[in-house]
Amino acid sequence: MAEQILIIDDEKNYLLILDALLSDKGWNVTALSDPETALDFLEESEVDVVITDMKMPKLSGRQVLEHVRRNYPHIPVLIMTAFGSIEAAVEAMKIGAFDYIAKPFSNDELILSVTKAMQFASTQRQNRILRETLVERYGRHNIIGRSRTMHRVLEMIDRAAPSKSTVLITGESGTGKELVARAIHFSSPRKDGPFISVNCMAFNPGVLESELFGHEKGSFTGAVARKRGRFELAHGGTLFLDEIGELSHDLQIKLLRVIQERRFERVGGVEPIEVDIRVVAATNKDLQAAVADGSFREDLFYRLNVVRIELPPLRERREDVPLLAAHFLDKYATENQKPIKGFSPESIDYLSAFDWPGNVRQLENVVERCVVLSDTETIGVEDLPPEIRDEETQYKSAVDLLPATINLSETLEKIEAALVRRALVRSNFVQVKAAESLGVSKSLLQYKLKKYGLSVP
Repeated sequence: MAEQILIIDDEKNYLLILDALLSDKGWNVTALSDPETALDFLEESEVDVVITDMKMPKLSGRQVLEHVRRNYPHIPVLIMTAFGSIEAAVEAMKIGAFDYIAKPFSNDELILSVTKAMQFASTQRQNRILRETLVERYGRHNIIGRSRTMHRVLEMIDRAAPSKSTVLITGESGTGKELVARAIHFSSPRKDGPFISVNCMAFNPGVLESELFGHEKGSFTGAVARKRGRFELAHGGTLFLDEIGELSHDLQIKLLRVIQERRFERVGGVEPIEVDIRVVAATNKDLQAAVADGSFREDLFYRLNVVRIELPPLRERREDVPLLAAHFLDKYATENQKPIKGFSPESIDYLSAFDWPGNVRQLENVVERCVVLSDTETIGVEDLPPEIRDEETQYKSAVDLLPATINLSETLEKIEAALVRRALVRSNFVQVKAAESLGVSKSLLQYKLKKYGLSVP
């Protein structure tokens, strides 16, 4: 995949010479005489190196350099200047130019300077990837959970990560599918390559095709420059396709071809581009049902469903709620510089009993809200949102945990015994306090203790 060079010079003869010379070396070249148009091109395109003349109408080379340094600091800029203006070029290097090229230039010196700039751009690109990912390496140990279902998920990640196979992650919205995808990538041999993510639901089909495969200049209205798509950007790494069930029929066909052949063409292009990528997809839809009703291709489903990891909803792993809540509290207390130490036992009970229709994402939002609004060291029940404190919701959540078929009398007795035991523990086994918390007399509490064989130390 050839790197992109942007050349800016109001002297069209130089543009033609530079375009021919650099294109012969295998680089993609865009040569523009208007610096303002060039800045628009930068905003729309992936550029690796900028070569600009120093003296131009409208904008000077120095102004172009300052714009690039301010908005695209990873792109090296080469300044071209007439031999008599070397001092201006040296001054430009002091404010961040990578190198200068004196006109008239030697072809060999030009190629050498551009080659060094390309090497620098490549290093910057890799460093940028590392900076973005090293902050939070999504290895398996960053997935929080001690429940049996999450242990199975971690085992699947460990088994799937070393392979090249496509992975399909399923689960409700907010369960952490992208977190699992990143864990797979950073536990794999591709961990030093890019992890590129795209939400298939965030774009309409026409835009999504360009996002995935890129496009050639002039391939459609508004395509003012060649653009590399997510498949190219993921070369050597992992491409994560979230909400894969939203793909149109045409894009399903194109995706199937890329997975099978590892090659594609940009929109409006004819040259095949080969890529070395691993595809990880995710969905909250039932793809097998979509196959049955004809909205999702069966052959694509089987290509994606080589390794399948199912993420449980939070309501099915309630024992993980206290761990997750503590993790998010520490995160947002640090961000907001709040001296909050934890949750009260009662608030943890409320959090654990809630159904969490929005799953882990909803829990994180609730904890962030509590941290921002709390002015105490401990988050209590009164700090929780009304929907979490709603008793009817709490009781319903608790009942939902019971088996479908029960002995009502025995179950009620077990619940009553558990409530009495909890009241004793929370009151440090002071019977008067335990009775008050249950709203009963001390004598009735003593009767219940005897009935259920509960001893008091």
